[in-house]
Amino acid sequence: MSKLQKSDREWAEELDFETFQITRKGATEPAFSGEYNHNTRRGEYVCACCGEVVFSSDHKYDSGSGWPSYYKPIQTGAVSERTDYSHGMSRTEVLCACCDAHLGHVFSDGPQPTGLRYCINSRALRFEESTEK
Repeated sequence: MSKLQKSDREWAEELDFETFQITRKGATEPAFSGEYNHNTRRGEYVCACCGEVVFSSDHKYDSGSGWPSYYKPIQTGAVSERTDYSHGMSRTEVLCACCDAHLGHVFSDGPQPTGLRYCINSRALRFEESTEK
């Protein structure tokens, strides 16, 4: 996968203000405010910036955290990670591997089989419902 690179100006022209702040500036939507927190439909979650598939409803679970949570990405290489030292703490930031959009953070308090909780902002995603029965 080749990296999609655009300037902040280009992203700001394409995205609404809140999505730009979250995906390009690392902001976080308030807990329990995202449209996908309680979504139980089957399908795939794509990056709101570039449209690459990053998570699947098959790996989604209710963590009670207030954000959509997944125990793994759709596939290896769909997301990348880096250390985030913002807000006086050390966390692992989750980014879209294609366009480096900030998606959320990953924590080691999730369910098996991975033990991980990918805590993702709804505004960083778009949901594409499965047409399969």
